[in-house]
Amino acid sequence: MTRHAEDTLDVRRAPQGVRDHIALGMVRVMRVFVDVFFRSRYGHRAVVLETVAAVPGMVGGLLQHLKSLRHIRDDQGWIRELLDEAENERMHLMTFIEIAKPSAFERGLIMIAQAIFYNAYFFLYLFAPRTAHRFVAYLEEEAVVSYTRYLEQIDSGKAENVQAPQIALEYWKMPADSRLRDVVIQVRADEAGHRDVNHRFADTLCKKAAARAAEKASA
Repeated sequence: MTRHAEDTLDVRRAPQGVRDHIALGMVRVMRVFVDVFFRSRYGHRAVVLETVAAVPGMVGGLLQHLKSLRHIRDDQGWIRELLDEAENERMHLMTFIEIAKPSAFERGLIMIAQAIFYNAYFFLYLFAPRTAHRFVAYLEEEAVVSYTRYLEQIDSGKAENVQAPQIALEYWKMPADSRLRDVVIQVRADEAGHRDVNHRFADTLCKKAAARAAEKASA
């Protein structure tokens, strides 16, 4: 990881306006449930987190694709970036499934969480895409914190620093002797990148809304 990436890992965006506070509030509510259920079991927490995190990019990519077709205009690279995010999060999930080996109950919880979250996020993005992107950005901020704590567990010996799964070695092109700690560092860097992208998308939509409002005011 570069020095710049390390310096920006714990960056947090203060909410500005009602929409941002709503987005942050939703993340905090989700955090309560995850903390109660998983506590310090960060491997299992990662499985559920990545199940949810893999949804927004796919939903956003789909709706941006339809919007581009509907308005017959270029998407400015949003679709590819969102779909890449979804794929990246899916690979996080595939990796931590190998590490945490969730029980049948936890797999059932994953299915329920995904079903509920997909539908909720679909309608959020459909009617309030700026809030949706800000929500994902705040969710990724929490993911960075969770993976930092996971690293602390590994470094303290509370979590075993097992061999990195083959799927992780191939996806991130890691050395054959890589361990869980190396995987968590890679995943945390990915999450920080998704955080920044979604904050940028939310900012862009905010500027567009302000420009439209100024246009109407001057008309």
